[in-house]
Parts: sequence; structure tokens; C-alpha cells
Amino acid sequence: MSRRSAARPDRHPAGPRGDGPRSSIRVAARRTRARYGAGPGTQTGVRGRRPPTGSGGGPGAVSPLLRTAAAYAWRLLVVGAAVYAVFVVLGRFHEVAVAVFLGLVGAALLRPPADLLDRWMPRPLAVACAVVGSIVVLMAVLAGIGETVAVQWQSLVTEFRVGLGRLQGWLDRAPFGMAPGALTDLRERIGSYLTSHRTSLLSTAWDSAGRVAHALTVGALGLFCAVFFIASGERQWNWLCGQLPRGGRDRAQVAGRAAWRAFTGYTHGIVLVAATNAVLVGVALYALGVPLAVPLALLEFFLAFIPLIGSPIALAVAVVVALATKGPLVAALVVALIVLIGQLEGHVLHPLVMSWAVRLHPVVVALSVAAGTIAAGLVGAVVAVPLVSVLWAVRLALRHRAGGG
Repeated sequence: MSRRSAARPDRHPAGPRGDGPRSSIRVAARRTRARYGAGPGTQTGVRGRRPPTGSGGGPGAVSPLLRTAAAYAWRLLVVGAAVYAVFVVLGRFHEVAVAVFLGLVGAALLRPPADLLDRWMPRPLAVACAVVGSIVVLMAVLAGIGETVAVQWQSLVTEFRVGLGRLQGWLDRAPFGMAPGALTDLRERIGSYLTSHRTSLLSTAWDSAGRVAHALTVGALGLFCAVFFIASGERQWNWLCGQLPRGGRDRAQVAGRAAWRAFTGYTHGIVLVAATNAVLVGVALYALGVPLAVPLALLEFFLAFIPLIGSPIALAVAVVVALATKGPLVAALVVALIVLIGQLEGHVLHPLVMSWAVRLHPVVVALSVAAGTIAAGLVGAVVAVPLVSVLWAVRLALRHRAGGG
């Protein structure tokens, strides 16, 4: 044996190849893996410590679905609290909110003619001409309708009396078999009720007069807002966005443009739909000989701003007038008119006219009108659909911007 081999100890002194200290370490490692597991993601080599429960599939683990649901739940609670706070503030200052809404409607309708007049005259004069001209046209229409009602009032009363007598005779026959004089008795009861409750009715009329004055005040404030929105609405919005942090200015600009585009599209579309319905109703009632065709057409125009339920209410009034003055046959034709105009509005006018605005599903529109009516009455029914349209347009614009499209 050489000196080098004698000086170097054997690498495997304990026996055959495979035994020794390294083999013992491998055996210990295999025993540790067999005891605690050594799959992907398991912490080994830390003195045999078990993986923490709750992070994997142990008995204390939380399901990923439950964690996701909890994350969305608290976010929804925060959003719901914020929306509730906004509605509380708007309910506390609902006159101001209605005035601002009317101002926005006026700006959406009158800004195009003001921009057109701005080409030939200074901006303030163009705004004044657009606003004053629209007020003059509206007053002229109302005055014409009032004159029509005043001229036809006496003949309308006579026709109502004759119509009630005709209706009484029709109801006395089969299949109704109403007791003779039932309508006369009902009319006498209504008269006696009005006589006995004259004081309360006068008080109610006085309260209604106060509400009319209140509505006129809100309308004047809305007109004041509309003038400034038409004259310098864009500068006001840029100033408001300039007060925001730098990171939110671009998002606010995108959201504002989308909201205004949706709001103006909806406003122009609903005005055009309401005007078309009013013209159709006025022409049909005039052709059928129903009195007060022009006032009933104007009622149809204003109630058409309430989606789904406005037009049927206006045409129901027309049915009552036709039934009392022209008999059941003409009233049945007016009912057919209700169905025809409803189909035309739902399947032709809205898809064509509202193409530039946000198109909502009819179920969403119905739920929005119902929720707005419950929250704020008639005003809520009018405001609900444009509000939902604006919010949906803002969401789509922000998602498009985030996607980089």
C-alpha cells in the first residue's frame, strides 16, 4: 500500500457501498417526507414543521369561493352605504336636485340652437335668444290650448251629460243589467260629498296653490341653471375637474363626456318620441271626433316622459272622454289606438330614435321606473331612466378606457 492511500481514510468504512453518514441523511429525509408530506408548496427542511393550516387544504382552510364572496360583500356594503347617503342628501335638498336636473334638460335641448346662433352673434346674445324664444313658443302653445278648452267647454259639458245618459241606457241592458238611475245616484252622491266637504276641499286647493308656487320657484331656479349651463357649461366642468387630484382628472373627463353624451341622447330621443306620440294621438282623436283632441295630445306629450306607464295613463283619459261623449264604439277604437301606439313606440320609435343613447333592457327600464317612483314619486319616475342610462354609459366608458381600447 502506498503512502497516499495509507494516509487517506476509506470513504465507506461502515460496510458496503450505500451505507454511511450520507445514506443516513437520505433515510431521515425520506422518513420526514413520509410523515409530513412533500408535495408542491409544502414547507420542508424547517426541522419538520407542518405547513400552516388555512393556507392549503387542511381542516382550518377557507374556501377561495368564500374569500371572494366576502371580499365582494364588504365592497357592496360600502357602495350601498354611499348610494344611500347620496339619496339621503338628495332627499334633503330635492328641490335643488330637481332644479339642477331641469337645468341640464334645458341645456341639452337649447344648446344646439344656441351654438347655431353663436355663428352670427355674440355668445350671451345667442343664449338669450334661444332661451327667450323657447319660453315664448311654450307660452304660445299653452295659451292656444287654454283658448281651445275655453271655447269647447260649454259644448263639452253638454256632450258629457248626453253621453252619461247614453251610457246609463247601455249599462241598463244585458249583459250588464245595472239598476236604473245608478249613474244619477252616483252623481248626486258626488255632489253631496263636495257640498259637505267644501272646507277641506278649499284647504286642499290652497295647499295645491302653494305647491304650484313652490314648483314655479323650482322651475325658475332650473331656468337660471340652464342659462349658465348653456353659456359656459364646458368651462364649469373643466374647472370642477381641475379641483380633483391629478390621478383622477382623466377619468373624470372621460366619465363626464360619456355621461353628457348619454344624457343629451336620451333627452333628444325622449322628446322626439313624445312629440311623435302626441301628433299621432291628436290626429287620431280629431279624426274620431273626440273633443279636446289638442289638450289630450299635449297630455300625451308630457306623460310620455314617464316610460312604460305615461302613455297608457294619458290615453286612458282619452278613453274616458271618448266613452262619455261618443259612446262605446269610439272608446273601443281609442283602446285599439292605445295598443297600436304602444307597439309602435316599443318596436319602432325607441330602437330607431334612441340609437345614439344608451339602450337599456325593458326589464331594467321597468325596475328603474318602479324604484324611482317608490323613492321620489313622480319626479323619481321621470329621473330614474336617464340616471340609470348615464351610470351605465359611464361604466362602459371607464371600462373601455381601462382596457386601452
